[in-house]
Amino acid sequence: MKTRLGCLSHKSDSYSDFSEFLPPANETTARCLKVSTDEVVRWSESFDHLLSHKYGLAAFRTFLKSEFSDENIEFWMACEEYKKLKSSTKLVSKANKILHEFIDNQAPREINIDYRTREKTKQTLKVPSPTSLNEVQSKVYSLMEKDSYPRFLRSKMYQDIVNRAHAQGQRRSV
Repeated sequence: MKTRLGCLSHKSDSYSDFSEFLPPANETTARCLKVSTDEVVRWSESFDHLLSHKYGLAAFRTFLKSEFSDENIEFWMACEEYKKLKSSTKLVSKANKILHEFIDNQAPREINIDYRTREKTKQTLKVPSPTSLNEVQSKVYSLMEKDSYPRFLRSKMYQDIVNRAHAQGQRRSV
């Protein structure tokens, strides 16, 4: 996936090269189109839909990186991984990593949460369970949905993806 999304990893204002999402110019088969126009448009219908699509998530992450505000999506993804862990040893290890990377005051990628939530999360993580991060993850999700997601949908990057997918779809049908 990294190589396919390499075109999105550059922090520029243009985001003009989305060729990795689209089929090569000489290919016109539907199977080559990595993201259909319908799929790209569906990303705007719900934040859940955007995050559940691998290219949607990648595009959103790239957008946040371009704004130097990707800590929330990285935290959300770390929580998704954390919830899947079965081993108590792995839970403790991952909980400590998340705590030190995202939750502690002055953490390298500190997420924007209120004092009460931060302290409650620290207490909950003293005896970690798969649901220990649910409350704070929900707050971060809500923040992204209300703030970052609308900015993503208005961004030149997203509009370029829509336009390129649409143009490629029209070329396919000709």
